[in-house]
Amino acid sequence: MNSRADHKTHGTLAADRRAEMSGLEFVRGLVDGSLPLNTIARTLNYDVVEAQSGRVVVAAEPGDEHLNPAGTVHGGLTATLLDSCMGLAIQSTLEKGLDSTTLEFKISFIRPITPQTGPIRAEGTVINRGRRIGIAEGRVTDSQGRLLAHGTTTCLIF
Repeated sequence: MNSRADHKTHGTLAADRRAEMSGLEFVRGLVDGSLPLNTIARTLNYDVVEAQSGRVVVAAEPGDEHLNPAGTVHGGLTATLLDSCMGLAIQSTLEKGLDSTTLEFKISFIRPITPQTGPIRAEGTVINRGRRIGIAEGRVTDSQGRLLAHGTTTCLIF
């Protein structure tokens, strides 16, 4: 498998170590490879490629392993990319000792994705970050910038 994330490790960071860093430090560690990506990133072959406060980009190249019975990329890949980029965008705004989790998200599929689509990017951007709730949106685009899917999320901050 030719993975974007072959050079990175996969696993789970201990909660006490994660509590020692800000959300932006955590997400930047995923980007530069100093922290492990989650194991679903290895399973679905995606990578966290950009991070700044309130904005995170996740990238993948859909392949035959992502197809549904109709021959297009399964919506679960798109959902995972959106959940990841939007959740990590919220995470990137958190101070040390805080964490977040997805309460709900909604996806609209705009165009079909196939292996011929080529590389795709999911960009998550924070819309609002309160003390207990964060709201973000995500856009999945192809290499030509065409919108393939759009999503929104609400995250609990704790």
